[in-house]
Parts: sequence; structure tokens; C-alpha cells
Amino acid sequence: MFYRGPYADGGDGREMGAKRQRIVDQGSSYYGTPPGSGFMYNTSPYACVSQPPPFPVVRLRGLPFDCMETDVVEFFHGLDVVDVLFVHKNGKFTGEGFCVLGYPLQIDFALQRNRQNMGRRYVEVFRSNRQEYYKAVANEVFDASGGSPRRTAPRSKLTDEVKDSAEHTGVLRLRGLPYSAGKDDILDFFKGFILSEDSIHLTQNSEGRPSGEAFVEFSNEQDSKAAMSKDRMTLGSRYIELFPSSHEELDEAISRGR
Repeated sequence: MFYRGPYADGGDGREMGAKRQRIVDQGSSYYGTPPGSGFMYNTSPYACVSQPPPFPVVRLRGLPFDCMETDVVEFFHGLDVVDVLFVHKNGKFTGEGFCVLGYPLQIDFALQRNRQNMGRRYVEVFRSNRQEYYKAVANEVFDASGGSPRRTAPRSKLTDEVKDSAEHTGVLRLRGLPYSAGKDDILDFFKGFILSEDSIHLTQNSEGRPSGEAFVEFSNEQDSKAAMSKDRMTLGSRYIELFPSSHEELDEAISRGR
């Protein structure tokens, strides 16, 4: 089911993204972001021995139940996060997840974050492996394809009331995007609405990496309000949250990423 490259249990985490997305939706998008410059390793201690490097993934336990991918990226600040997978059981988030890193040597750095806080909760970080991660991916794909009742994220009544009463300006903010999502993916997500690539703005964090958020400018306020029907629908295996926004918030987000 899974391609195995020159790594036995391992591999460069950067190749993982394409495999995961092929499993989810037959290759329409690529999960994973190019590794940054924080921990660039040109040589590896595994190069001089016959043992292949481990697949660069860690398992997380004790995550807040409102945790987002961006929270995990911030938790591992300075490391190259390629993918974040949240684990569900019977349609409910378990508080566990997996984080795939850019390089095997980053595993030890990730383990140093064990029992550090994310919000008010401390998060445990464990070693994992390719097989454990792929098994979790398969379970989430089964869930996203209808294997369990979870089709959209659980809704907060308060959040929904705020969204329903918010003024629409023709701009929506998207949160929870796969880090490799492109404008074509967002156009497909809003299929049926008149949009162009110029109306889609993917934002970056302070390190110049994808933030998992984007802004979309619709033709008018009515279209942006109608597009809220897509709130918490899935793109690949990820649910996307939509928020009414403004051109001012859009300009500020773009400026922060420069």
C-alpha cells in the first residue's frame, strides 16, 4: 500500500507528504512544507553505518481538544514540521497525534519538548515509527471517507452565534489548511463560486512558512455569506474553519508574512 524508498523504517520526512495525500484523495494535493533553515543537516551520522535512519515522526499525547495544526507547529518552534496528524476514535478527537519532521536528527530535539505546556496542558512526546504513523493515517482516511460519523468538526454554539451575527465584507478567512494547499485546492473547495487565483491569499508565518491560513475575496458580501456553508467541511482529510473577515485584516496578515 505504501511505497518504501531507500529507508527501511525511515526516510526523509519531506517525501511523506505526497504519499499521505495520495492515500487521502489520490494525489490532488501535496501534504508537507519544504524544510526551513532552522535545522538543515547536510550530513548524517547514519551515512557511515549500514543502519538506515529512522523515519522522523514523534507521537504526541495530552493535546488540548481545541488544538490546531498551528499550535503543534508553534510547540515545535525551530524544527521543520512536515505534517501534523490528529487521532480520532469513534469520531472524537483523542488528544493524541503525530508530528512528522523534516530530518531524522530532529527527533531528539522534538523529544526535548516532552511534558512542556501547550496552553494549560502539558504534552507528552514519544518516539514513533513509520508503521505506527501509517496505521494512524489509514484510520483517519477511513474516518474521512465515511467510515465513521465524523464528517465535520464539532461546533461550538458560541462560535457559531458569533459567526452568524458577524458583518460580511466579502472576505473570508480560512484556518486549518494543509501546509501544502495551493490556490487550486481552495478554488476546488469553493467550487460553484466565481473566484480567481488573484482573489486567494495564502499567508505565511514570521519564518516565511505556510501558516495554514488563507484569505479569500469574493465578488460581494452575499457570496461570502453563502460560502460560509462550507464552514468545517473537509479539504483532503482536514476540516477547514471559515470566519468572516475584512480587507483590513487581510492586509495586516499579508504584511506580517513579509
